[in-house]
Amino acid sequence: MKNKHIYTAFLFGAFLFWGCSEEDDIFAVPFVPEVVQGTPPPVNYTSGTADFSTYVAVGNSLTAGFSDNALFIRGQATSFPNIMAQQFALAGGGDFSQPLMNDDLGGLLLGGNEIADTRLIFDAANQVPVNISGDPTTEVSNVLSGPFNNMGVPGAKSYHLLANGYGNVAGVAAGLANPYFARMASSPNASVMEDAMAQNPTFFSLWIGSNDILGYAVSGGSGEDHNFTGNLDAATYAGNDITNAGVFAQVYNGLLATLTAGGAEGIVANLPNVTDAPYFTTVPHAPLDPTNPNFGPQIPTLNTVFGAMNQVFAFLGVPERSVVFSENSASAVVIRDETLTDLSVQIAQVLNADPNFPLFVQQFGLPPQAAPLVANLFGAAYGQVRQATAEDLLVLPSRNVIGGINQDSFAFLQSQGLSPELAAQFSAEGITYALDDQWVLIPSEQTAIVDATVAFNTTIAAAAEQFDLAFFDANAFLNTVATTGVPIQSIDNPALITADFVTGGAFSLDGVHPSPRGYAVAANQMIGIINDKYGSNLPEVDPVEFTGLYLN
Repeated sequence: MKNKHIYTAFLFGAFLFWGCSEEDDIFAVPFVPEVVQGTPPPVNYTSGTADFSTYVAVGNSLTAGFSDNALFIRGQATSFPNIMAQQFALAGGGDFSQPLMNDDLGGLLLGGNEIADTRLIFDAANQVPVNISGDPTTEVSNVLSGPFNNMGVPGAKSYHLLANGYGNVAGVAAGLANPYFARMASSPNASVMEDAMAQNPTFFSLWIGSNDILGYAVSGGSGEDHNFTGNLDAATYAGNDITNAGVFAQVYNGLLATLTAGGAEGIVANLPNVTDAPYFTTVPHAPLDPTNPNFGPQIPTLNTVFGAMNQVFAFLGVPERSVVFSENSASAVVIRDETLTDLSVQIAQVLNADPNFPLFVQQFGLPPQAAPLVANLFGAAYGQVRQATAEDLLVLPSRNVIGGINQDSFAFLQSQGLSPELAAQFSAEGITYALDDQWVLIPSEQTAIVDATVAFNTTIAAAAEQFDLAFFDANAFLNTVATTGVPIQSIDNPALITADFVTGGAFSLDGVHPSPRGYAVAANQMIGIINDKYGSNLPEVDPVEFTGLYLN
């Protein structure tokens, strides 16, 4: 089985050129051509007060061009910094180098062992994303020779940009270093910011902070806030926690102070609310279809089992925890909610005190003497459960889990003396076995995400004003994509991009990162903001020329 790499959480060798127009070709010729009647003269693109000669992009996977759950050459070609650099070149921008992967498969090797999967493609026959076939060829220990203008590092949190040793190949296996930065760092002890600033940027983009929240979000809220210790060693900040707002503010303002120290201009982007992405909006809270032959016939038995539990819930004063599956419409999954009072002991006590419970147990082929054991098992299994509501968000991978057998539960129940058949019946994910925390964002976890996003974005907006930089409100933009969609002004094919999974055009198959078309639209947004801020007149690209979904 392939190892899943820890870096996402959260596009870019054959490059995808976006249609150099006939006007641009003419402009490249060192003399003024004859203007044909009815043909507009070539545009004299200018940079305004900005200097695009050395553009350096700093950030995480969104800057690197990550999409379809991988980094690969075609994706890197359509990273938003590479798109913008092509436009900057029309007004004095210089070369733009990227730490290209070895192939279009994606995935990573460390010492010849696969540590990150290949990219996702859409299996049209089965209507699901699957990993593209083939073996990765990008070996992390084969360090590239820089410098690189694209300093986007997939998986990086804000403070990782300052961490010396974050690109040390020797630390990758232990999770102390980032494999993507390891293959591009100038030295094992270099930091991302040191390598960025070594290029003396005249213009920069900074889009960082998503991973400071995303790890918590994509893990179903498995994490907590950090308290800043003053140590920026990468090993100090591991796990899925949300970065402390004070830490983020300190780090972010320090990043901008460094980037602007030499007089560089730039653009910064704030953070979208990650729960607007299809990773959190695709799987409904009620996916259990009574017409499914693997589920529907089981409903009467399930309601008999949970009927006994519902009586216990009512007796304990928590009838809202009752579980009922409908025979006529889709039913909500059963989830574990850690904010609920744990009633495991009380449930077992009530069942053990019920003289009819031994008879109930016998319907499963167990002897009446097994009643105390079953009571304790029921208490442990259902002490903090409820059915999901529309306020709960199921993460995208949960759709591959719901209805399957939880192997840990299956093994445990057999160890307690249950037959394999009975152990399987009580280990059905989201049905008889409550979905664990990693698969669901409950309302309190969503609140933590929103609060962090608001706090981080307040910091970013204030810093953009303090350092007098162009500011892209990515939060508002993604909200529009998710709610109404955003029309694309295309020369030949006007279109609308939305946040719908697979069909919307804005997001790739990982449900978090943009598609090439999504990145192109984001680049256009930034180009327009740069023009307004610095008086340049850079042209936008045609997003329709960028795919919304790779078919191979």
